[in-house]
Amino acid sequence: MNTQVATFAGGCFWCIEAAFNQLTGVLSATSGYMGGHTTNPSYRDICTGQTGHAEVVQLQFDASIISYRQLLEILFFLHDPTTLNRQGNDVGTQYRSAVFVHDEQQQAEVQQLIAELTQQQVYPAAIVTSIEAVATFYPAEQYHQGYAAQNPNQPYCQFLVLPKLAKFRQQFAAILK
Repeated sequence: MNTQVATFAGGCFWCIEAAFNQLTGVLSATSGYMGGHTTNPSYRDICTGQTGHAEVVQLQFDASIISYRQLLEILFFLHDPTTLNRQGNDVGTQYRSAVFVHDEQQQAEVQQLIAELTQQQVYPAAIVTSIEAVATFYPAEQYHQGYAAQNPNQPYCQFLVLPKLAKFRQQFAAILK
């Protein structure tokens, strides 16, 4: 097993975590916070937009089964990397598009993918995804872990998360658990 870590921000972590947890080779996907200046922030703290943290999902994955590049491609499928500090109706720096790199290889891979997507004009606007150095990861409160699976009738999940997950499952059916 070749266990590695990846940390991604792509808006609300409920959807990102739910998707990544369905992939073969992903050992765990944990919702949390990264990239801010407050120690041990809570969900209430980061929702103010004052802590500088992003809602992130930290992955433990087996790189012999799924590559970092594949995970990046899935991240870019799951969210809009062209909106600054926003995903749909979720607005604020906590919803920014970011890749927190754990080493130089990850940094090179995300830079290469962004360059390719830009050259291919995959998106109608410029990609604004930030590439940030990994910082302290603070796991989100327990009720956020597996939130979409545990709360499918919650309105946000019904109208935003579940339709996005349906598209994800269709697109990536070959690599689902």
